[in-house]
Formats: sequence, C-alpha cells, structure tokens
Amino acid sequence: MPRAYGVDPDLGESAEMVVSELLGNAVRACGDHVALIVEVCVTGCGVQVNVHDPADRLPCRSAVVMDSDSAESGRGLGLLDVLAPGWDVVSSPVGKQIRCRIDAR
Repeated sequence: MPRAYGVDPDLGESAEMVVSELLGNAVRACGDHVALIVEVCVTGCGVQVNVHDPADRLPCRSAVVMDSDSAESGRGLGLLDVLAPGWDVVSSPVGKQIRCRIDAR
C-alpha cells in the first residue's frame, strides 16, 4: 500500500490500520456484497484515506474503553481518533465518505 510509494513504514502501517478499520465498519454497516470505494493518496503531509459507502448511518461511538481486555469490538473510532485526528464524514455521490488524514510524524 503506501509503503510502495516511499512512505515511512510506520506511517504506512497506520494507513493500513485505518483502511482496515473503515472497511470493516463499512462491511458491517452495508453487508458483504456492496461496492465500496477506497482512495489512498500520499500527500506532502502524510497519507489521505477516503472510504465511500452507500449506508446512510453515520459512525457511532461505542461505550467500550480502548484498553478493555474483554471487548471484542468497539474500538475503531477511538483508533481513528488516535491515528487520524480530525477525521470527518461528508456526503458523497454514493452515500457518505469518511475522510482521514494520517500525518507524517
């Protein structure tokens, strides 16, 4: 993924985690057989990740504590807050787009 474009390995790993989390959420919200659009762009500041899906539902936070040993899910938006602070959701031609910028450190 971004590492193939000369991105720092830690930044590339963060981008991969963000993509994985967003895709997992989109599949849970939309189902297994729904087309999703994923954009990953290397910028001068880091990596931009955009995921489009047709679901009307906006992401909602779970009450799960990030360091809970017993939780099986519910940490995704907290992970986005850490890796891509300032991520947002906007309308897109296919439904909604979640936009995340992972800054180079």
